[in-house]
Amino acid sequence: MSLIMRRDPLWAVASAIALLGALAPAGRAVAEPAPAFAALLLQSRETAPRLAEAAASVRQAEGLARQAAARPNPTASLEYENFNGSGPFRGTDQAETTFSIGQPLELGGKRGARVAAGRAGLEAARARLAQSRADYGFALADAYGQAEAAERQVALAQEGLTLAEEVLRVARALVEAGKEAELRSLQAQAAVTSARAALDAARAERTGAFARLTALSGSAAPFTSLSQSLLTEANSTLPRRDIDVLTTPAVVAAEAEREAAARRVRVERTRAVPDVTVSGGVRRFSGDDSTALVAGFSVPIPVFDQNRGNITAAQGELQGAEARLNAARLDAQADLRTGLFQVDAALTRVSAATESETTAVEAYRLTQIAYEAGKAPLVELLNARRALADARAQTIEAQLARLRAEAGLARLQGRSLGDR
Repeated sequence: MSLIMRRDPLWAVASAIALLGALAPAGRAVAEPAPAFAALLLQSRETAPRLAEAAASVRQAEGLARQAAARPNPTASLEYENFNGSGPFRGTDQAETTFSIGQPLELGGKRGARVAAGRAGLEAARARLAQSRADYGFALADAYGQAEAAERQVALAQEGLTLAEEVLRVARALVEAGKEAELRSLQAQAAVTSARAALDAARAERTGAFARLTALSGSAAPFTSLSQSLLTEANSTLPRRDIDVLTTPAVVAAEAEREAAARRVRVERTRAVPDVTVSGGVRRFSGDDSTALVAGFSVPIPVFDQNRGNITAAQGELQGAEARLNAARLDAQADLRTGLFQVDAALTRVSAATESETTAVEAYRLTQIAYEAGKAPLVELLNARRALADARAQTIEAQLARLRAEAGLARLQGRSLGDR
């Protein structure tokens, strides 16, 4: 540990807090490394809150589809007439008891339309679940990549601090030997302070990235590290480019919702047809203890309610679903074209960033040798170190952009990177 770090009171306080945190008893949730992305994706599909709602919607649609096939229940009635009147109907000698059962008969294809609408609603719920899974796969890949990028940024910032401290050591040695002015030492000290601040910022960003990954996956234990490098493996398999716009999850879900809305219009139209209730039973006459069969039927008269309001509402819902389907098709076409260009651009960017980083590493190595030999000023060494840090940061950003592009293209295909 350098003297500069010992003299920094803020660093001392931060170190004390970190030490106390390390010595504190563990909480209920023990931190653990995140599993490989494919395993995390498979595990998260059962625990992720974002997918729980879509899965519940499927269960709801399954229940509604089963209920749609149910027939109307029969009605049992018991009537007791002609008792406790006047004249011959005094008492219960002339009482009549009638027991009958009535069964509503659905006309106009109500049950068939209702069953078809229930099935269409179930298919729409399943399509929305598939879309939610594709969206979630993209979000999880992005969060995983963000966490890895943040972790590498911390390592980069730590390396930058180490390099800055080394430059400060060399600068002080040269100042003491009379080969550099005191200003050079002050410049190196300022670089150390800036590097330490960058390290603190990178650590805060890493904490936030892992917290977002933990929350998105629904894990009970917080993640603090990764067990797989997704940024360097993102392009291990080139994504398919022969994507049919009509098969993208968003378009499939919109098409299923439009079909479900059309089925509901049919349901509302059949409800305007009156149902008939037929009944049959037995009547007992107390006077002579005789019995007789009774039968009948009833039909509502559609004078006031012809279900026109519900039909109009269902038609409006259908028009909205058709508009959403058209918008989904156009958006999918634009997303597909954009996604293909983004993948190509990201691959080119990664290649260029990797080459620039290799050049910056060699440039810094040569500049450091020249500086320690007294053949290059401190400014050149600082510039070389800054260029190296910038090149490595650009490589991380390029790899993250490539990951997002490939994950976005996979989402259009209805899958995720972990499904390869």
